[in-house]
Amino acid sequence: MILVTGGAGFIGANFVLDWLASPNAEGVVNLDKLTYAGNLTNLQSLQKDSRHIFVHGDIGDKALVSKLLAEHRPRAIVNFAAESHVDRSIHGPAEFIQTNIVGTFNLLECAREYWGGLQGTAKEQFRFHHVSTDEVYGSLSASDPAFSETNPYEPNSPYSASKAASDHLVRAWFHTYGFPVVTTNCSNNYGPYHFPEKLIPLVILNALNGKPLPVYGDGQQIRDWLYVGDHCSAIREVLAKGELGETYNIGGWNEKANLDVVNTICKILDELKPRADGKTYAEQITFVKDRPGHDRRYAIDASKVEKALGWRPAETFDTGIRKTVQWYLDNPLWVDGVVTGSYREWLDKQYQS
Repeated sequence: MILVTGGAGFIGANFVLDWLASPNAEGVVNLDKLTYAGNLTNLQSLQKDSRHIFVHGDIGDKALVSKLLAEHRPRAIVNFAAESHVDRSIHGPAEFIQTNIVGTFNLLECAREYWGGLQGTAKEQFRFHHVSTDEVYGSLSASDPAFSETNPYEPNSPYSASKAASDHLVRAWFHTYGFPVVTTNCSNNYGPYHFPEKLIPLVILNALNGKPLPVYGDGQQIRDWLYVGDHCSAIREVLAKGELGETYNIGGWNEKANLDVVNTICKILDELKPRADGKTYAEQITFVKDRPGHDRRYAIDASKVEKALGWRPAETFDTGIRKTVQWYLDNPLWVDGVVTGSYREWLDKQYQS
């Protein structure tokens, strides 16, 4: 068994589905709090798979986490559980502090106690894989080299500050207690099951519904885009072969300005599902007030994981974004299930012109 936390969210669910796609895969205990972005529909295909055990709960619940560890005896923990939306962290940082910092601390302590009771090979092979973000490194100028694992931490939002703190806790538990950890810091993910408050799914769904396509500021904020399936394969490699105590940056080698991403989506939709009036979806692009402290550029140097573990992304941005748009076109029932009244109220509040 492995224990996956946050396995009903976007990246976590993709990881669980990818892991169990192999008929010989170990089972997964999936612990998720099911906040607004956690969605059991993501895991619907596993309903009859006895290898998948879903548990509704919080990584901050020490009694529950300890019980799961004692009962299922996992050989690894993969920690996806986190509040992850920058805009939400600006409006309400408390949840981010509680989940990303206090929750990670609790998970580490429960796991350390469990690991301390293991013997022999089981203790030697145990791993705690902490999944984090490139946003902990701060912002880059246009001419700066991409983030490497040795960049200093300079988080600029409540979200990235809380993730930076969790990374430091994981590092400290390795150096202080010898607890067997690995950390990965990924760039912006996209792909199936992405909750539609983030740029790519938001643009796809707003375009199809004839709504404005909100672009912050001048739209020239640059991000490195990583297809979620590639991220999952990287995590598997690091979990299997990563060196204890090490950090690995996971990126897609795809730096794109936000406005270019939006225009690319519009062109694909123009081809796959043209507007009834024959016009381009790009006419729906609407520039809105920039968010506070908006980092200008993120870029990941993923050469360390390539040299050390032989991993490179399989998807280019062009192939990955086309797969993503097609998935949303093919899954209207999933979309209808997540787009609730409260979600629409959030979008209306966040993206006022």
